Amino acid sequence: MADQIAAMGYIVLAPDLLSGKAPDGGGTSAFKNSDAARTALYALDPDQITKGLQATMAYGKQIDAANAKVAVIGFCWGGSQTFRFVSNEDQLAAAFVCYGTGPKNEEAYKTIKTPVYGFYGGNDNRVNATIEKSQKAMEGLNKVYIPVIYEGAGHGFFRAGEADDASEANKKARKEGLERLEKLLSTL
Repeated sequence: MADQIAAMGYIVLAPDLLSGKAPDGGGTSAFKNSDAARTALYALDPDQITKGLQATMAYGKQIDAANAKVAVIGFCWGGSQTFRFVSNEDQLAAAFVCYGTGPKNEEAYKTIKTPVYGFYGGNDNRVNATIEKSQKAMEGLNKVYIPVIYEGAGHGFFRAGEADDASEANKKARKEGLERLEKLLSTL
């Protein structure tokens, strides 16, 4: 996805939050398998995640070709971390939450200053069960949260929708989601 967003004309940084966390000191690719990497990822301290994302943001702002506007996007666990990050960082132009959940702590919504745009698969009941809570919290605080549910698509439709054997719903959600993302990015 980082390459695909970069192909739209944007500078994209994809930090490896597991850098230095593998048994040999490496990052995600140094773990024995994806299950081990996922376990390590879920064990990260939330404050460490925030610091890593803030360091990435600071680095990105220093790139000569950058315009100092920063958006954050995350998928699944990363989508939830994106929503959490905007409750800890007020220097973002936008946040794109792809099949991730909102903060569990109601107080976290109060500190959000960034517009949040959600991308959700219609067949993702676990994640979709949390959307209404986030919507009510954001609306109650006059904050921007615009979730879109892509009918019939599943969790992970951006990736699943590009597979050779992808369902029509995932293909359609991926196409429409990318179009929406590109349009939103162009307004920043």
